[in-house]
Amino acid sequence: MSAKFQLLLLSAAIAVSSMGHANGDNEIEQLRQEVQQLRQLVQQYGEQQRLTQYQVAAPQHPVVSSAAKNSALSLSTKGGAELKLYGNVRADGSYQIEGGPGSSPYNQIANVALEGEPGYKDRLKTTLAATRLGLDFTAPVNDAKLTAKVEVDFLGANDNLRIRHAYLSYNDWLVGQTWSNFAPPDYIPETVDAMTYAGGAIKRTPQVRYTHKFSPETNVVVAVEDPKDASSTMRLPALTTRLNHQVLDNMQVGLRGMVSEKRTDADTTTAWGVGLGTKLDITPSTTLKADYYHVKGDSSFVLSSNQGFAQDNNKNIVDENEFDSIIVGITQKFNEQWRGTLGYGYMKADDNDNYLRYATGNLNKELWQTWANLFYSPVKPVSFGLEYTMGERKTFETPQQGSRTGDDQRVNMMAIYNF
Repeated sequence: MSAKFQLLLLSAAIAVSSMGHANGDNEIEQLRQEVQQLRQLVQQYGEQQRLTQYQVAAPQHPVVSSAAKNSALSLSTKGGAELKLYGNVRADGSYQIEGGPGSSPYNQIANVALEGEPGYKDRLKTTLAATRLGLDFTAPVNDAKLTAKVEVDFLGANDNLRIRHAYLSYNDWLVGQTWSNFAPPDYIPETVDAMTYAGGAIKRTPQVRYTHKFSPETNVVVAVEDPKDASSTMRLPALTTRLNHQVLDNMQVGLRGMVSEKRTDADTTTAWGVGLGTKLDITPSTTLKADYYHVKGDSSFVLSSNQGFAQDNNKNIVDENEFDSIIVGITQKFNEQWRGTLGYGYMKADDNDNYLRYATGNLNKELWQTWANLFYSPVKPVSFGLEYTMGERKTFETPQQGSRTGDDQRVNMMAIYNF
């Protein structure tokens, strides 16, 4: 309290004392109340002075509202779209006990060395090429939102940058490159291997897609796609359809179909295929996934399949390859940090003497693989994976070395940081 106000209080008290002798007890009591009010005002003023002195001495920081904080974290493009950056840093390693050729640490079951051939045993292979970077865009257009995605990784030739996804979506339409409508990854059991196993199909294609929703549980998706089939000269895109249905709260199924023209300089044929996938949550911590394909005349959608059709020297199409494949696995979540998967994949091509007579290479009659893995996430954005896989390749023809089978055994390792 300042000396100035202390003096003011003292003067008021003396005045009260003096007036008390002159005016009686009632006036004295009234003056006492007025002095008490004056004391309270002086105390409030002193507290304000103290706070003001502290605020001047203290460092000044601007007050930022919640809305301002959120806007500071968001980015916008020249065209007015909101932008979100995401991705991961991923390191993969594979110890090839025996099996796949080349330097890639990923699955190559269709090309493993047959017994008696020079193999690739006891090799450690590593890469960071699966490291990924993506951008999501959102912009209001009329009464709806236009969204877009651009996502790349380094799994192109010689670890060059390649496009994974690049598309825009408006209402029920999608235009660009993303997961094939016929070969999506929805029903593939989890693997450490980035290329999945025999019987699996993961493919991204340029496409125009339309989705129609019948009910909250059911929708149908129709697309025209460029299958990127190097064996065929494309004149018409592939037509694909997919029916998605939520059967129960814990079970969903997807029925798919594909029709595609295959063409050489002299001839054409029609390839087709069907697929059926399911996902079942047996318990909140246990999930079963399975995916089945039957395909004739195409090798571009399902991994590890033989060439889709055979042609003679005049480029006339003689016959088509036909095969069945299945992949199934069960994933168990042990707790928030640990989970694991047991899986099995199988592919079998039909015996077709006419096709085999003209097709080139030592084609595969059967492929199978089984795997077991564990994932550990010590903190949310970081995961480590360890996986053991074994499998076998069996060919139609017996090579000079005298064996139609080749074994695949690997240990896969993965570390990933998601941002």
